[in-house]
Amino acid sequence: MHNHIPKVPITVFRGMLGAIVLMVALLALVACSDDPTPTTVPPTLTQAVVAAMVPATNPSVADLAGGSPEVFGRAFKDAIDGSTQRPASEFAAASEPRAAGEKLKIGFIYVGSQRDLGYNQAAYEGSQWVEANHPDVELLQAENIPETAEVQAVAEQMIRDGAKVIFATSYGYSGPIKEIAPNHPDVVFLHMGDQESLENYGAFFGNIWQLEYATGIAAGKTTKSNKLGFIAAFPIPQTLLNVNAFHLGARSVNPDVETTFVMTSAWCDPGKQATAVQTMINTGIDVITQHQDCTKTIVEAAERANIYVTGYHQDASPAAPNAWLTGASWNWGPVYSEIVSEIKDGTYQASVMFVGLDAGWVKLGPFGRAVPADVKQLVLDTVEGLRDGSITPFSGPISDQDGTVRIAAGVSPSDPELQSITYLVEGVKGTIN
Repeated sequence: MHNHIPKVPITVFRGMLGAIVLMVALLALVACSDDPTPTTVPPTLTQAVVAAMVPATNPSVADLAGGSPEVFGRAFKDAIDGSTQRPASEFAAASEPRAAGEKLKIGFIYVGSQRDLGYNQAAYEGSQWVEANHPDVELLQAENIPETAEVQAVAEQMIRDGAKVIFATSYGYSGPIKEIAPNHPDVVFLHMGDQESLENYGAFFGNIWQLEYATGIAAGKTTKSNKLGFIAAFPIPQTLLNVNAFHLGARSVNPDVETTFVMTSAWCDPGKQATAVQTMINTGIDVITQHQDCTKTIVEAAERANIYVTGYHQDASPAAPNAWLTGASWNWGPVYSEIVSEIKDGTYQASVMFVGLDAGWVKLGPFGRAVPADVKQLVLDTVEGLRDGSITPFSGPISDQDGTVRIAAGVSPSDPELQSITYLVEGVKGTIN
């Protein structure tokens, strides 16, 4: 987990440095003056120094859903400090001065619908935050683009239309986008979920698994059958990390629960989703969750079947007023906005970032009417424990389905290690083949 020593992103260092230099100059003048009257530093200078101690985009605690602006800023500074890539000022067209009235064009590409009540809607709403906070930006949007060469064609068209920054938001876009990135050395490509960076290709993702652990606690406290269900799309590391965290959360309050894991082999296939829900209901599962891009079908199916559901990606509580417990959601707006600010001022350096609750990249969804007060408080306390690092769900020993110890006693995996998980933990039923 991250410590909490306040640092700031490099995007504000120049302002801080200028303020400090000015302060030193003023003090030097005082020291050299023949006037013995004490002279104080002007209040505006002190305010300038304080103002420099925040991220470039200055998100509030509310913007970060309870996260720390200082930790948010430090995450970006740490990413730059640890990057081996050149700063954007040395190659990116987006970092160059623009003519008066000229807007910076930024492309966003989604694998599904911008109104899917899930992953793509959360990313789209993040893009709207960018537009609202950067008046000098124009967005180019493309939805329902497959994770194939088609995403290359869309990105190429956006570049021909003037885009200097491309956000490729889906996991499977990484390979195709990295193939074309060298062909456009002055364009900055951003990917959500990759673990590799190139000079003009950076990656980032939120530790939403933390909230999967917290929602697992709500599920573990709610179930009567001790049978939970998790409907996934593909067995990628992010998915496995989420189901493992969800199950560990449930087991932390109910050691008797088991979690059934099934895959649809599609990010959004309502027919397969409905079949999966019915199959789970038939086996006695009474709380379900998911890692699907579109969430509406599963949430509404739980409502109709009088079972419970926890959400993912986006607040879907209106779709299931009786079944909804709570959910794990994204908070992409401040993240996208800070990245854009760094690119514009030339300080951005491509890296791989995995950041979570402490920096406000993810947020807990609202509670449903079925959740009693004591369970709400338990979940909220867990969220704060995850935020401050006092709760570390993946500290060993942790075994896989076969009983093999995968995380040794006393070991707490790093973010990259967690994001590379390839197994299901003990107590999860199902296969990843």
